[in-house]
Amino acid sequence: MITKPYKNINLSRLGMGNMRLPIHTDRPATPIDRVKAQEIIDYAMANGINYYDTAYVYHNSESEVFLGEAMKKYPRESYHLATKYSILANPDYKAVFEEQLARLQTDYIDFYLMHSVNEYTAQQYIDSGCIEYFLAQKQAGRIKYLGFSSHADVKTLTMFADHHKWDFAQLQINYFDWCFAAAKQEYQVLVDRNIPVIVMEPVRGGRLAALSPEAEAILKEVHPDWSLAAWAFRWVKRLPQVQVVLSGMSTLDQIKENVELFADDRALTDEEDSLVMKAAEMFRSQVQVPCTVCRYCCDGCSANINIPAVLEVYNKYKTDGSWALNEMKTVDSEGKAEDCIACGECSVHCPQGIDIPAIMQELKQLMK
Repeated sequence: MITKPYKNINLSRLGMGNMRLPIHTDRPATPIDRVKAQEIIDYAMANGINYYDTAYVYHNSESEVFLGEAMKKYPRESYHLATKYSILANPDYKAVFEEQLARLQTDYIDFYLMHSVNEYTAQQYIDSGCIEYFLAQKQAGRIKYLGFSSHADVKTLTMFADHHKWDFAQLQINYFDWCFAAAKQEYQVLVDRNIPVIVMEPVRGGRLAALSPEAEAILKEVHPDWSLAAWAFRWVKRLPQVQVVLSGMSTLDQIKENVELFADDRALTDEEDSLVMKAAEMFRSQVQVPCTVCRYCCDGCSANINIPAVLEVYNKYKTDGSWALNEMKTVDSEGKAEDCIACGECSVHCPQGIDIPAIMQELKQLMK
């Protein structure tokens, strides 16, 4: 396992994320399969992973409890714990911190984060007094390093990064978001302030582990023995400000592959980087519908559906996964996708030739 110096310690380049541990069934809020999860933790420890990331809310608040029990067999100085305070989960940050120490069965947290800073929560964290409290805990030795995880826009991220000298920050960075979201600009905010980066979602929640057949073919032609996830991890290795790359590994096969990938510093070459960007563009164009928001489709819709807004969410679903469908609840539209009667009037007027009724029927099934 390759490592990278961080202040006076060395951190494994691969970090163990504890948000997607194996569970007993696929149903929501199912308890962690502790036998299988312990096997993954033991493999991680045996192969040099020393950074373990969790949070107060992961696995219906079971993740911290499990991790505290799983790590009891190992010397405390042999690994580094990272966990997070979510102001939305509980505004009583003092009580939460004490509870987290008890859950994790430790008297200090190595890497402590404000969880999911965004346009809604950033000022709440600042105004609540929690940052000053956690800085005091750092002074007392109960927190070693203080940082934050961000899903904020660039403006909010910049404001929060400038609050004081943070020890580190966690960002969602992968080659797809580098091209089609603001990951590149967000990364630069941290580079400009010399804040070490912990990467989350390097494979975009698994979405980059399976592209469209044509996009996959571009990459497989060059490296038929590489998995698509390997391309994603090796792309992240190109970024010099990155300290640790997190992976939420839920099977032994996944962690074995990832450990092998982080046995050396092999990153993508410039030529391979160009290929992965080409594959990303092809993947995006092949899975998304080319709506230009001309709204010609809306005038004749008897169900009064805001079709472009619905298609925008549909495109997010195609690239981001099923969680994006939650945004359908906030679409400003009198009619919903479920109200479509498949009359075809919208498709007649669509300059892009999009089969809108077929998409609405697909969404009907997905929203059940």
